Amino acid sequence: MDELYFDNGKETFIVHHRKALSHRMTINHFHSTYEVFYLMAGKREFFIKDRAFVIEEGDLIIISPNVLHRTMDTEIPVHERLVVNIHESYITAPDGSRSDVLHPLFEQEYILVKGHLLKQVPVNGLAQEIVREVREKKPGYEAYARALTLQMLIVGCRKWAEAGGEPQLYPSPVHERISEVVRYINSHYMEELSLDLLAEKFYVSPYYISRSFKTATGFAFVEYLNIVRVKEATTLLLSSSLKVHVIAARVGFGSVTHFGRVFKQITGRPPLFYRKMQ
Repeated sequence: MDELYFDNGKETFIVHHRKALSHRMTINHFHSTYEVFYLMAGKREFFIKDRAFVIEEGDLIIISPNVLHRTMDTEIPVHERLVVNIHESYITAPDGSRSDVLHPLFEQEYILVKGHLLKQVPVNGLAQEIVREVREKKPGYEAYARALTLQMLIVGCRKWAEAGGEPQLYPSPVHERISEVVRYINSHYMEELSLDLLAEKFYVSPYYISRSFKTATGFAFVEYLNIVRVKEATTLLLSSSLKVHVIAARVGFGSVTHFGRVFKQITGRPPLFYRKMQ
């Protein structure tokens, strides 16, 4: 495995390049930054919010902050990819204004640009240059790498707009069916949910829900439900003055102790860390 990881120490600009035989996902599945995912070689399955896609060499995905996502192996796990996380402050003007060409980033939860749309644009060259800058660390390398990332964002937004934001097909009927289940969870996470309840709701067996959910999303059902609840709790911690136990109940946890334990497991930090960030 060949791996390069750079964090500027403020979690506002992170570069992670990886060549690997398989994939391991970090515990955080949503970020406060924009994520640029460029597949340089291989094939991956990508789950974002409520949909799964198969992405191939040359495909570019840009994900908005705090959108749940995960990548998974396909039948051929060998791959090379570049992931760059960049804070919004680096892609807006000092007065907070936004470039028109980047509007898709601010209006969509994610954009996916297929490789055939990028064939006439040297996106792979930009990716290689970002990796080279971070690896060699010449004077001004971080600013240069951010500028290259901005070029990737502009190219992605241009090509996505030119293609009319073309919709992507589901990989299989199972993925389409599970997307319905995921959308239901996303809308009812604050309620009591179980495999039995979902099975009754969608006229399938609990075993089918459990097995197909993991296959389509990469998450176990309970794992996904907890992540959605924690993501919503994080938003409330940052945007309101509600007590932690009130937030825990509001997002669907029956016990504040259980909430605290799950919250730290998913984010790596206790709930009050986000309250202090207000």
